[in-house]
This record gives sequence, C-alpha cells and structure tokens, in this order.
Amino acid sequence: MKALMSHPELANNFVADRSRAEWHDRALWFVRQKRDRMARSVPEWEQLRDAASAIKLHTMSQLAEYLEQFERNATALGAHVHWARDAAEHNRIVIDILRSHNVQRVVKSKSMLTEECHLNPCLEQHGIEVVDTDLGEWIVQLRREPPSHIVLPAIHLRKEDVGECFHEHLGTRKGASDPVYLTEAARSRLRDCFCQADAGLTGVNFAIAETGGFVVCTNEGNADLGVSLPRLHIACMGIEKLVPRAADLAVFLRLLARSATGQPVTTYSSHFHGPRPGAELHIVLVDNGRSSILQNPEFRRSLNCIRCGACMNTCPVYRRSGGHSYQSTVPGPIGSILTPLSDAAQHASLPFACTLCGSCTDVCPVRIDLHHQLFAMRGYLDRRRLIVAGKKLSMRIVSAVLARTWLYNLTGRVARLVLRRAPRWLIYNPLNGWGRQRELPEAPPKTFRQLYAAQPPHVSTAADHAVNRRPETATALPRSSPSGVSVDGSAGLQEGRRE
Repeated sequence: MKALMSHPELANNFVADRSRAEWHDRALWFVRQKRDRMARSVPEWEQLRDAASAIKLHTMSQLAEYLEQFERNATALGAHVHWARDAAEHNRIVIDILRSHNVQRVVKSKSMLTEECHLNPCLEQHGIEVVDTDLGEWIVQLRREPPSHIVLPAIHLRKEDVGECFHEHLGTRKGASDPVYLTEAARSRLRDCFCQADAGLTGVNFAIAETGGFVVCTNEGNADLGVSLPRLHIACMGIEKLVPRAADLAVFLRLLARSATGQPVTTYSSHFHGPRPGAELHIVLVDNGRSSILQNPEFRRSLNCIRCGACMNTCPVYRRSGGHSYQSTVPGPIGSILTPLSDAAQHASLPFACTLCGSCTDVCPVRIDLHHQLFAMRGYLDRRRLIVAGKKLSMRIVSAVLARTWLYNLTGRVARLVLRRAPRWLIYNPLNGWGRQRELPEAPPKTFRQLYAAQPPHVSTAADHAVNRRPETATALPRSSPSGVSVDGSAGLQEGRRE
C-alpha cells in the first residue's frame, strides 16, 4: 500500500495559503463561540453532559444485548435488518439490495458511515448514480474531494470556490458568488434528483433499542425528501449509535445541535419506525472495527462520540491545518484517536497533531476525555515502534530538561536571553517550524516562579473554608432507568423545562 503523506506535510500545504488558513480559523471559532452561548443558556447543561456520558457508557457495557433488542423491535415494525462486519460487507449488502430493486439512481443524505465505507465510488463502479443531497456534501462530491468536517463538509471552501464549481457543473453565471443565487441553483437541480430517484439512503444519528426506531437529524430536510418519494429506504448505521430508551433520546437531541452549530435544536429531527405503507426499509448495522475498540479499555470511550464536531471547532490544530490534512473520514481530535486504531502505521502522525490543551475535552457533549486519550495514543504508537526517531529524540531531550529543576531553570534563563538579544534570523529559520506562521511572544523579564514568590502570603477566609468543606455534587441515578440516569424525573433534565 502506498504510504500516505503525514499530517505535518499536508498541514504545510494548507497554511501556505495564509489568507485561507486565517479565514478557516475564524469561521470555526465563530461556530465554537455560538456553541458557548447556547451552553450558557441552558442552566442544566453540565447535568445533560453527565447524563449523556452515563447513558453511553451503560449502552457500551451491554451493547450486544441492546443490538439484539433493536433488531427484534425493528423487525417487528416491518424493517429488514442486516449485519455487516466491515466496509466491504456493508457495500456488498447495499448493492445487493439496490440490484434486487433494479435501482439506477440513489439520493443520499449526509452519512459519515458511508464516507467511512467509501460507498459512493463503489456504487459508481456498479453503474448506480448516487447524489449527495446535503448541500455541503454535494459541493465536495462535485469537486471530487472528501468532506473536511463531519458537520460542515465544505467549511474549507469560500463562496467564490462554490461559484466556480457550480459554473462548471451546473452552468451558473461565471464569477457568480452570491449565496442566495448559488443556493437556488442547487435547489433547482437537487429537486430533479429527488423526483427521479429510485431509492433513498440515509445515515442514522440515534437508534432506540426499546422501540426499534431511529432518528436522522438534518438542517435542510434533505433526508425527508430523499426517502418520501422512492419506495426503498436504506439506513446505514454504526453499531455505536444505539441508545436504550426513547426517554434517553431527549438528552442527546438537546446536546447535539447546540454542540455542533450553536442552534437550539436541529431543524429536522425525523423519526422512522418501520417502513411507510407500500415501501421497504432496510437497516444495515455496521461494525467495521468498532467491536475491537470496545474491547480496548484504554480507548473504548471514543465510541461515545455523537459526531457533533465540537472538538474540531475548538481545536487550534484542526482550525489552522484543515480537515483534509488528517486524511481521515473523521478528522480532528476524535479522528486522531479512531483513525490510528484502524490503521496505526498509516496514521501515526495524527495523535501528535494536538497541543494537549484539553479544549476538546471541555466541549465534548458526552465527556470523552479526548486529550487524555490522545496522550495515551502516543504511548500506544510508541509500543508498536511507529514513532519516528527524530521525534523520539526530541521528546527524550525535553523529558531530561523537565526532570531536572536546575536544568529547566537554566534553559529558561538562556532562552529568555537569546529571545531578547539574538538577531531575528537566528530564531526564525527553517529549524523553527513554529515560526513559519506565528510570532513568538516577547520574552518576559521574570519567570512565573519569581512572580509567584513576590506575592504576599494568602490569608485564608471563612469563604475558603466553606469551599473546601463543600462536597462534590452528583446527580442521583434512580434504579428505574436501565441506563442509570433519569431524564424525566426531578433532576431538572425534562425536555423544554428551561429552554
């Protein structure tokens, strides 16, 4: 297999266009700020995150039982349930279903699972036309490139880029970049695709073991349009998308849109419980390595991910290097865990595309300890001898400095002296990769230790003692809930209580 370019190499290509890199950074940080405003508007936000984490951990601990329950209930509703061990089997199942119905045209809503399985190229090889109907997904499909973000697939493109793409493929006016005009052109073409489709294919955001139903969340209504006219609906679902009860769903729906795009709720949350009269519904449950991750106690919490993209919107590395630099269906912090678990040798550079700042963990709606797992992933790769010698040498040098107080202090004094007095070329040269895109801060005259030592001694107060005596709070977990959490009792998590 041909070796992939490393993340640093591809990131260098992205930041070479400085204006684009800065625009990409600002656009994603804008979404992160919207998420923060929404989180602050919900008084019980942290309780919701606790509940979501507990539900996911419980589900993963009994995943086999819940999957069997889901299959029984979905089959009772009239759906056909298929099981796929890997991407190849998933694609084979989908193609067999489409062939049995003589399908020539498929409309597809956004599905990261089908991107993971590379379904589109497989369908095209078998002579089946497939159109991604999410606007961002359709744009990158026309450009023959993968999405760069799991929620905002074309976030790396500006409106001028979209205008050029639509001029080439849709015949819009050359140089047109008005978003309203471009959107109208897309709507007109996609409506024809919806009307001519023989089958609709969707992903699954959440599936409910208790009912056998599932939910698809979109902001454009394209999933509903795609499955309303054709008589065949295929839903492709990773096995980790399960929740035990319908009552548990409310927790995730309140977290998903707020974390993803800073909206109070996704515009369309469509519930499917069996096929509509006269139609067929096929559900494909896909493993593709998830069982192996589930058996790994070090990284199994990564399966809690609900694909909101919040960790990408906040990650300083992702924002400045672009999603394509990860060469992964799921980029960013969560992708830097999941992708090396599927192919460590090809993606060994990804866990190092991280400052370990912890911002991804702070915003994760299901409390995945992302920066801890990224640190653990570096050890995982080291044990497999997949870290290049130069990086290991530099880490040994840093470790030696940090382990010796006198050497750390001496290094700090020398660095402050050099930064203040050395000529610029000595600091900003090809050996200083960080200096290519940023200025180092001005060297401070005093260290933190010196400033701290100069502070007057702290006098404890009654308030300090009260804080120290305050016990840690925890939400009660009534036994009546199979997932160990209550979302409809008195814990303040009722849907709509404090919206």
